[in-house]
Amino acid sequence: MRNNSCDIFCAVVDNYGDIGVCWRLARQLANEHGVSVRLWVDDLRSFGKLCLELDAELDEQRCRGVEVLKWDADSFSPHPQPLSRLRARGVADLVIEAFACRLPQSYVEAMAAREPKPVWLNLEYLSAEEWVEGCHKLASPHPTLPLTKYFFFPGFTEKTGGLLLERDLLERRDAFQSDGLAQEKYWRSLGVPERVAGELRVSMFSYENEAMEELLRVWARGTQPVTTLLPEGRSLPQVAAFFGHAAGQAGDTWQRGKLRVHVLPFVEQECYDELLWACDVNFVRGEDSCVRAQWAAKPFIWHIYPQHDGVHLEKLEALRVRYTEGLQSEIAQAVGDLWLAWNGGQDIALAWPRFVTQCEVLKAHGAEWARRLAANNLALNLLDFYRQLA
Repeated sequence: MRNNSCDIFCAVVDNYGDIGVCWRLARQLANEHGVSVRLWVDDLRSFGKLCLELDAELDEQRCRGVEVLKWDADSFSPHPQPLSRLRARGVADLVIEAFACRLPQSYVEAMAAREPKPVWLNLEYLSAEEWVEGCHKLASPHPTLPLTKYFFFPGFTEKTGGLLLERDLLERRDAFQSDGLAQEKYWRSLGVPERVAGELRVSMFSYENEAMEELLRVWARGTQPVTTLLPEGRSLPQVAAFFGHAAGQAGDTWQRGKLRVHVLPFVEQECYDELLWACDVNFVRGEDSCVRAQWAAKPFIWHIYPQHDGVHLEKLEALRVRYTEGLQSEIAQAVGDLWLAWNGGQDIALAWPRFVTQCEVLKAHGAEWARRLAANNLALNLLDFYRQLA
């Protein structure tokens, strides 16, 4: 698809999840495959947390090979100036509607008027559930316009779109994890002291969580030193309260019993990978960080975005089943119990000790799991599908 164009539309719903996926995809298409990418985003301030060079006050700018544009009501309104802006730019060859974000009607009409018609994809949320295979690449004709939208599902099997994976990510991971000096330099850059004997290092990226206080208490009262790296975010007030503070900020360090917490600034995506690679265990949330934890090949615990009807627990179990396939039953059960406890369904004081004793086995399993997943690359699959339809 070299020299072709792509418009990606992203409505930021849950702080960083949607834009995190779209930003990775946009960079990969532009920088690895030579695609001319425009990323339309409705919340540049949230986006700026992931890309520090982004200016949230600018409606148009270029960052890391991607043209970034502010998407608001006026961008595609029927007024002459925005419409002339659209005509001047033209509709892209490939249009990606991320997570059913609903394209502006004027843009859809421009798609219908374009010849040849663009390829229109709805990039769906990630799920390990079996039904995804049957829905991947399904066509959905527009009810009134000569357009067809196709559903493109990321996933964990060959019958899905796969996962986002940069060309050199696993090589960079292996180089970092095999270089003790590089890891020591990394920890010094964060102001984290050298490890003590038997210490466990844990990254904590979570939504607000009812199980948080009990888990922190287990770590504080335990026999093993635990250092927790906590990026600023939604779980910070809970952790601060556990240590008797009304709030917290990057640079804070708190100690209670065997538990020490270092509060980190919210980091760009590339820097977050290094945190996952350096830690022994990773608590992650949502979609993007969950995938990155799997590439890190370390034991991880997924905090899935909660839904009131409990559907999220079915998605949690679907990934747990796929991820633990081939493990001994007691190890698979230890993973499932902790994942469920972290998501509100079990006693985490019982689940954590069973899980942590299996970390060496899960580390080896994680490396093999990542190797298998790497054969199914979402960006490559997406471009292959585009070529079939264009």
